[in-house]
Amino acid sequence: MHNRAPGVTVCIVSHNSADDLPHCLEAITHQSHPALEIVVVDCASSDRSPEMARQLLPADIPCKVIDLPENLGFAGGMNRAIQESSAPYILSLNPDAQPGREYIAKLLDRADCHTEYRVGAVTGRLLRSGSSGGESLLDACGMRLTLTWRHLDRGSGRPDRGQWSAPERVFGATGAATLFRREALDDVAVSSEVFAAEFHSYREDAELCFRLRERRWEVLYEPTAECRHRRHSVPARRRALPATINYHSLKNRYLLRAYHQDTANLLLTLIPTAFRDLMALGYVLTVERSSLAAYRWLWEHRRQILDRRALLRRQRTCSSWELNRWFLRRRESL
Repeated sequence: MHNRAPGVTVCIVSHNSADDLPHCLEAITHQSHPALEIVVVDCASSDRSPEMARQLLPADIPCKVIDLPENLGFAGGMNRAIQESSAPYILSLNPDAQPGREYIAKLLDRADCHTEYRVGAVTGRLLRSGSSGGESLLDACGMRLTLTWRHLDRGSGRPDRGQWSAPERVFGATGAATLFRREALDDVAVSSEVFAAEFHSYREDAELCFRLRERRWEVLYEPTAECRHRRHSVPARRRALPATINYHSLKNRYLLRAYHQDTANLLLTLIPTAFRDLMALGYVLTVERSSLAAYRWLWEHRRQILDRRALLRRQRTCSSWELNRWFLRRRESL
């Protein structure tokens, strides 16, 4: 436990989350780490999410509930929550996540015990809630990259056998339950925005992790910090997801590369990504025609995309190899 008890703001973005908020907020009130504030930003819910949040927020913790008139997605909602926060650490938390009692304390301990690294973010061991057959499944143990430019949560959907039990350096972390150092977020923000608002939902956490890496901020994984997560969106359920989610998912996979792929990476990943791009196009043309608008959006916004890419390239301080090695490795020991 910390002697100086650094402050932590828990930032939650809700959208029709009335069923999840009671369990999430209860888990926050039971945290062993005392110095907390809570900011809930609701993105135009049609259920009673804002009212429920106000009813359930604890009286002994500074809290804010902000109602947005439109659904800005996780990215826009989290940006507003961060703007309203005041602590030196930010915990981004999904309403469907329930951190264990020591979650924040253990993430803070991990963030502070490695003075040789510029630690920008720390994530824990996320376990999937509602697993069938009584078997505990992993949800996320840090994020890794593949040569097809997929960003995958390590262990997602696998039975929990105690794997990934050592603290490690990982490429990135899911926005569902990750502790960020405010100094790092301020350093990588673009036009005062931490998350890229144009991503709306899906892949916005990976895009932020690219910017952290490009500015030499480390992302760490702490296995003893556990959190339950009732994940709603996984690739295997794509056909059952709302069309808007699939649209943003397709749009953002190209946007991510447009912002962060360099020449060396293009050569490294050309064949596998080209094959996957063709498969995606074929799928959209034959099965998911509602996502065709993603290609039109990318073309219509090509000037803004190129301008942001140029800005990110100017701000980058790491070498090409420092970033591209994460496409070849899943983790690095501490």
